[in-house]
Amino acid sequence: MLSFAIDPKSGHLAYRGRGPLADSMANIATDRSGQFLFSASYGGNKVAINPIGADGIVGGAKQVIPTGLNAHAFLPSPDNQFVFATNLGSDQILSFRFDAATGALTPNEPAAIKVAEKNGPRHFVFHPNGRFIYLVNELSAALLVFSYDAARGTWLEVQQASALPEGFVGRPWAADIHVTPDGRFLYASERTSSSISAFKVDPESGRLTPTGSVPTEKQPRGFAIDPSGHLLIAVGELSNGMSVYAIDGASGALKVLQSYPVGRKPNWVEFVSFP
Repeated sequence: MLSFAIDPKSGHLAYRGRGPLADSMANIATDRSGQFLFSASYGGNKVAINPIGADGIVGGAKQVIPTGLNAHAFLPSPDNQFVFATNLGSDQILSFRFDAATGALTPNEPAAIKVAEKNGPRHFVFHPNGRFIYLVNELSAALLVFSYDAARGTWLEVQQASALPEGFVGRPWAADIHVTPDGRFLYASERTSSSISAFKVDPESGRLTPTGSVPTEKQPRGFAIDPSGHLLIAVGELSNGMSVYAIDGASGALKVLQSYPVGRKPNWVEFVSFP
């Protein structure tokens, strides 16, 4: 695991050091304090937690936990009290209680949230109000909406939508999901059609209303929304490019502004903001 310092003025990276990971990890994230690293191994069927030093360098794993098939994402709840891990090949999400002081993980009750077979849960996001969770399923392109009980860390399904564009033909292969900072719009990428679907979000019920889809970079594995909620950027694993879209504040519609070459097989992109 490589660590870099970011120059806030230039954006340039300075190498700080490297730390060990428990396996080849498909996804990494930090806890809300930035003191621990969560990682998920797709091929190794495990998740792990590592401490992060004051110098930003990752230390050895504190816990390595076997999971169901194909652990994919491993993310904390907004209050840092729970952590959840998608298992794409086992159609479940593991649920853990998290001690942010010690970095210890213990199974929650229930210890797993099941979804229908052959959905393939991949990535998920919390609504900014903390009351809802949105899950994109790779194998079906289903978008599942859950109400979230923050006191118990439990999920309850309330709706199923789809990230597939109208008239889709082929094998679904959904990838990423994000919600705008104001919680009004949600977007999901689908790789077979190379499209991004848009939805309006009801802040009271959490339910989604589809508003259409747009073509994007070929095989859009990752995309991101800027902290202001005005821009969306998507990268194409097979186009070797990145497109920047303006998000319409009234409708959530996407309008392409510019495209850029970014090198071979980009699959993830992030905005970094500084105080």
